[in-house]
Order: sequence, then C-alpha cells, then structure tokens
Amino acid sequence: MVADNAMLADLAYHLNLVCPLDQAKKLPSAIFLTDDRRTPNPGMVLPTLPRGSAVILRNYCDKNRASHAFSLRKICRHYGLLFLISGDPALAIKTGADGVHLPEWYLRRGVLYPRRLNWLVTVAAHSKASLTLAARVRADAALLSPVFPTDSHKGESTLGVVKFAALVRSSPVPVYALGGVDSLTARRLASSGAVGVAAIKGLC
Repeated sequence: MVADNAMLADLAYHLNLVCPLDQAKKLPSAIFLTDDRRTPNPGMVLPTLPRGSAVILRNYCDKNRASHAFSLRKICRHYGLLFLISGDPALAIKTGADGVHLPEWYLRRGVLYPRRLNWLVTVAAHSKASLTLAARVRADAALLSPVFPTDSHKGESTLGVVKFAALVRSSPVPVYALGGVDSLTARRLASSGAVGVAAIKGLC
C-alpha cells in the first residue's frame, strides 16, 4: 500500500511537470484531504507525504477541530507541507494556515472570505459552472470531482477521463483530479492537463 501511495505521488509530480499552465509550478502536485471516517488520525499520514504537498483539513464534525488544526499545522511545518483549512477562513487565520479550501456550498452562499498574502486558495468543483465560479472568487485552483468511482460517493455518476480532460481544457483555473484517484487510475490522466491529484485514501 505504501508503494502504491508513493507511486501516486510520483504520477502527481509528473502531471504537474507536464502541465502547460505557467502557474502549475507554483502549485503542489499532490493534495491530501482528511476525512472524519476514512482518516480518523490524519497526523499519522502527514509524515508519508512528499515535501511540498498540501493537506486540507476537513473533519467538519470534529468537536475539537480547532485544537486538531493547530496540531496538524505544527506537523505540516515540520515536514514541509502546506496546510489548508476547509470552509473556515477565520480558523485558517487563527492557526496561521497556508490557505483555505472552499467547498462548493460555501461558494454558492456568495460569502466573501478574507484573503491573506501568499495564501493558497482551492475550491471544490463538480461542473463547468463551478469552475467559472472558482475564477470569480480568485481561487488558485479547483479540485474537480468525482473523476472515477469512489467510496466517498458510492453510486454517483462520474466525470470519466474524457469529460474531465475537456473541463480541464476549458477551465479558467488550474484543476486537480479528485475522486477515485489512485496509482492505477491516475495513469489515465497523463494527457488530461491536470495540475496534479487530490485524494483521501490514495495518498495514505
């Protein structure tokens, strides 16, 4: 399993390397997302991630989310990882995070968020419309999903490689592949134009 995760990180690096966008080189190639159910102890995963990767803290149901955010921020600094907090810019500022991730529900509320110098801002996207919205809020990149079948959303329709690549080409912001991305499926994204990959289990 560890070898598979390392392979996915290598594939993500290659995607970033060949991505035609100028800003690609300023973005991490791999993004790890925490999950209340599937990664209950994300602190164990962080040391295994390549330096320069990004970590997005979700875990919305965690009653101790703030204290865990401080703890994970410290670990990320130690291992050279970028730390983003999902859906809570105020907590991102409080913890000294490297940026924020904005879920689609946050974007659709039209809430303005306080942006900080050098912050990395990513957004969740599931369609062309949400990619357009990502540009409107000046996001650095979008996590487009689900590309492949995933345990997180069993039974939902997926974009597939062809549609995903078409959306990437038309997107006003760089795009990461999210949803069912692992060391096998990521190979099918080689010519998609994605700036990298985002995953939960695929990177842990």
